[in-house]
Amino acid sequence: MKKSLTLLALAFSFSATFAQELKSKKEEVYLPEAGDWALGIDATPFLNYAGNFFGKSANNTAPSWNWLNSAQTITGKYFSDATMAFRGQLRIGLTSASTRTMVADRAATTTTLFPNGMPMKENSWKHSTSNIGLAGGIEMRRGKTRLQGYYGGEVGIYLGHSKDVFEYGNGLAPTATPAVVVDPAADAFAGASNIDAAAPIQGLIGSARVTERKNGSTFSFGVRGFIGAEYFVLPKISIGGEFGWGLGLTTIGATETTYQSVGFNGTAAAPGTTTVDGSKSGGFALDTDNKNGVWGPTASLRLNLHF
Repeated sequence: MKKSLTLLALAFSFSATFAQELKSKKEEVYLPEAGDWALGIDATPFLNYAGNFFGKSANNTAPSWNWLNSAQTITGKYFSDATMAFRGQLRIGLTSASTRTMVADRAATTTTLFPNGMPMKENSWKHSTSNIGLAGGIEMRRGKTRLQGYYGGEVGIYLGHSKDVFEYGNGLAPTATPAVVVDPAADAFAGASNIDAAAPIQGLIGSARVTERKNGSTFSFGVRGFIGAEYFVLPKISIGGEFGWGLGLTTIGATETTYQSVGFNGTAAAPGTTTVDGSKSGGFALDTDNKNGVWGPTASLRLNLHF
């Protein structure tokens, strides 16, 4: 009986000591619990900042809040209990931007005298993008200290597309007086690459200008198993990393570009439009990785914030 009481007391003592190790001095719990959420970000900027700070590195800048992968998905978890979590990644991005530029009316035939303004036309460039990323998985956890191991699997898809539409105030009229043809200087938009002096168009006279460009759609699919570990440096804050193995597939569709240009139709110069398709590309991989997501280069270390 005496031995049993002693063993029971030792067990309670061990349990109390163990519990104290998993709580801060303020009684804050270190490990995630049922119902907790977690947000994952790139830990590298924070570790670099700490290392430079203690190493007295010059010009040490504050760490940035970075994505875990190049697809810019928000990465998180939901804990159904202390040993299992549902992982998820999400991005829904739809953007649209427009640029307008005033250019001279090249068809004007009258002389403008001061103080009247020059007759002008408007060129416009509309750029739109869509990016959708979605992933889900299950994570199983083990460990009774601040060092936790985990393993599981996840699957995800990513869709990306972009489109450019150009409108030009000066319509092409190569036989008019004055003639209106493609003007590489006046029709160009900075950063748009909408003027092509060597467009693949037979009989082209001068340059061609783009009226619409559909950039090839990107589709990515990934499925992987993973195993990793994380250490809780503070209550509900951990740093960890993982290895994985799985399948990755990416396809990029052909670009479709519509040009507006002037060419020789056999008898005279005439305006026209031509649509040219680009090439397709893609890739396949079945391999190991040290990534925290199913798309593209990712951080090798993650900072997890639980709440």
